[in-house]
Amino acid sequence: MTSAPSSLTVSNPHRWKALSILSLAQFLIILNTSIIGVALPTIQEHFSITQMDLQWIFNAYVIAFGTLLLLGGRLSDTLGHRQIFVIGFITLTAASVLAGMAPTIDVLIAARIVQGVGAALIAPSALSIVMSLFAGNKSEMNRAMGIWGAAAPAGGTAGVFLGGVITAWLDWPWVFLINVPIGVAVLALTPKLIPKGIRKKKGNIDYLGAMSITVSLAIFVYSIVTANDVGWLSAQTVVLLSASIISLVAFVAIERRSKDPLIPLHIFRTTANLLSSNIVMALLGAAWVSMWFFLNLYLQQILHYGPLESGLALLPMTVLIMVMMVWASPKLMGRLGTKLNLVAGLSLLAVGILLFSLTPANTSNTSNSNNGIFLAYVLPASIISALGMSFSYIPVLTAAVANAKKEDVGVASGLVNTTYQIGSALGLAIMVSIATMHTEALVNIGMKSLDALNNGFHLAFVGAAFISTLAAIVSLKYIKTKR
Repeated sequence: MTSAPSSLTVSNPHRWKALSILSLAQFLIILNTSIIGVALPTIQEHFSITQMDLQWIFNAYVIAFGTLLLLGGRLSDTLGHRQIFVIGFITLTAASVLAGMAPTIDVLIAARIVQGVGAALIAPSALSIVMSLFAGNKSEMNRAMGIWGAAAPAGGTAGVFLGGVITAWLDWPWVFLINVPIGVAVLALTPKLIPKGIRKKKGNIDYLGAMSITVSLAIFVYSIVTANDVGWLSAQTVVLLSASIISLVAFVAIERRSKDPLIPLHIFRTTANLLSSNIVMALLGAAWVSMWFFLNLYLQQILHYGPLESGLALLPMTVLIMVMMVWASPKLMGRLGTKLNLVAGLSLLAVGILLFSLTPANTSNTSNSNNGIFLAYVLPASIISALGMSFSYIPVLTAAVANAKKEDVGVASGLVNTTYQIGSALGLAIMVSIATMHTEALVNIGMKSLDALNNGFHLAFVGAAFISTLAAIVSLKYIKTKR
């Protein structure tokens, strides 16, 4: 018997309005990874906490988000995409209220973890809905993916600017409370604009598999993040990495024996490009987030820009990414194909990031000198990097999920989002470690602190450029797509 067609597979008159909500959701969950950056010193002063405690306000969200995306994708496939989307927004909104009103640092970190849980439910379900809404029309699909894809890097970059505005004009709690009115609006519009979705997939939720892979990824990220402080060969790092490997082996064993695995291992055999695309997505996240992190530090610590000035300096990059992803990237994908766009984009990104390694330190610290450095060095590198990201993100995302079966779209999208977040966290941790060690070594041999700091940033930019180049090589060699 042939099942009735899904309400999402026929042309939905509200699909473009629904896309605006789904893109806003993607923008918001990525915004939450970056909007707190400028507010962190104010939060540190408010709670009188150490640097070690402070970093977990950022890491708690990223780790929970990245490690639970696989479970979010599976729940989306099993319980229904819209249902999980709504539950995710309720969770994120409630946690944002708790974060904004947190009386202690422990409560704030706990709220950030819950925010990450909500985001992990929203991301894969939102992508699944986008793919289903525009299924059957390649032209509309490319444009829709361009709009939805633009929301992620735009949210990451815009978070820096909005964080500066909110911290300067309001106060730090509002970097969390800004989610509340947006969440309420999305929840109010969802029942009208987003249909219920495809038929639910039968089966049980593989909670044991979800626990083992989440523990493995969380421990792995934690061990890398803390390795620079405790030592890469310390007992703590070795024990944590060993525990992560053991948990990963347990996960594979569980998936092989489970009737309803969290990640059906056959998906890597039946879905073309899934493994290679996820590797490229992890490398893209590592390169892009590392570049963004050190560019923000360069603007504030080397050029001595304030929060608002730094945000304004990043606006050209943000606007260009949004325009190119919405209008140019889909057209180029249609004409040139996924693979060519991806290789060209990653190569451009590598060039742009490498140009940041040429930025000088402004020892005079004058406004005219700062602006001259920005126009001559930062702006050109920003434009090239933005073009590279614009041509890379949507093609690798499309390559990862386009060939998945309808019932596995949520798993595939959860997996590709997981690799981006985990790649971002690991790449940033490694680049921060490299930059810190290089800066300390230069200071020890007598170099001025500002020059040493800038040289440390340069080495991080070179490392990020190398990662992007590696991603381009993997794409060229292993991703197979038709024109």
